[in-house]
Amino acid sequence: MTSEQQYIDLYHEAATLIKSRSCDVMNAVRDEAFDTFRHTGFPSKKVERYRYTDVDAAFAPNYGISLSPLTVKPSPYIYNIKDAPIDVTPYYHKIANSADAITALNTALAHDALLIYVAKNQRAEDPIVVDNWLRGTAATMMNRRILIVMEQGAAATVIINDHAADKQRFLTTQVMEIFCHDNAHLDLYEIEETTPLCSRFSNVYIHEGRDCTVKHNSITLLNGQTRNLCDVHLRGENSEITLNGCAIGSASQHIDNNTLIRHEVPNCTSRQLYKYVIDDKAVGAFAGKIYVEKDAQHTTSQETNANLCASPEARMYTQPMLEIYADDVKCAHGSTTGVMDEAALFYMRQRGIPEAEARTLLKNAFMGQVIDQIKSEPLRQKFYVKVEKRFRGELDKCDDCRLCK
Repeated sequence: MTSEQQYIDLYHEAATLIKSRSCDVMNAVRDEAFDTFRHTGFPSKKVERYRYTDVDAAFAPNYGISLSPLTVKPSPYIYNIKDAPIDVTPYYHKIANSADAITALNTALAHDALLIYVAKNQRAEDPIVVDNWLRGTAATMMNRRILIVMEQGAAATVIINDHAADKQRFLTTQVMEIFCHDNAHLDLYEIEETTPLCSRFSNVYIHEGRDCTVKHNSITLLNGQTRNLCDVHLRGENSEITLNGCAIGSASQHIDNNTLIRHEVPNCTSRQLYKYVIDDKAVGAFAGKIYVEKDAQHTTSQETNANLCASPEARMYTQPMLEIYADDVKCAHGSTTGVMDEAALFYMRQRGIPEAEARTLLKNAFMGQVIDQIKSEPLRQKFYVKVEKRFRGELDKCDDCRLCK
């Protein structure tokens, strides 16, 4: 049996139950998404955007689907999509790439969804936190759907935490659609602290109107196999998007970040900064494209990927790209991959610092540029603590220093 066939059979077996536990807006696109997946199947490495991740192998184990309801900390801004205070029909599955196999499979199998809604001119003073806890007694597949709608002039910080509390094999697909209306401001954090037995596929789609500011921070601290996709559409003038990535891999972990920013109108700005520290036999990958349409004059864009391979067996693949059809733009991209600075190590050891401690200090300093981008001082300090604990091998489980506190 192929990997695709087991999910096709799973849908046929569970579709009636999934639909009975879901809502009309999700069920309306479910069968069409399943047909897309059934005809396309999982992408091979010959598909450009999946060239660094073996999707078929990740989905090959026989997973049982979880139909547990999504649970979150109480918040005046979080709703189950069934109880949404607005009509979500104009938003749900409108910017998600339905031709993408992971998105199509998620749309077919997800039975529940969260809506994060901030009304016009409202400002959420405290972070809006979604804690995703993976628990189970057998190999389990979870399909999550999150919809974020920021009305005109709204502002919020949203934190999506992924934790794994059990030593079980988990597969997670997540699709997040984000709509920022004119003059909206969003700081979004995706944090993964799972286990080597977890595979996580997250697809984020962002639509920005005029005068918006969005910062998306993707932070992989502990994982097994991770593949993050982020597609951004800048459709209103004077908008800004910032994508920051912090990825730490060791043992045989795999971390793949793939981004696409489309400048569709003039006078917009985009920035990307992704940094990796890859150790042992871990594999990292980054592919980012800036696409500037012919009418998107006065675009400013900067894309940077910097990587540190801390062992001879670590592997890093990087592919920054520009595709520009306008002639009055300021766009640049660059990538560097290197090893530990032996001169700096020698200097520190001469001053009595043990080699292991010196390496930890250099790794921390390397990641500091990404952590410094975090606007909130308390959140920034917590990330400094977590990153240092990760490099010291002390972040092996979710502890009391959770970001949601």
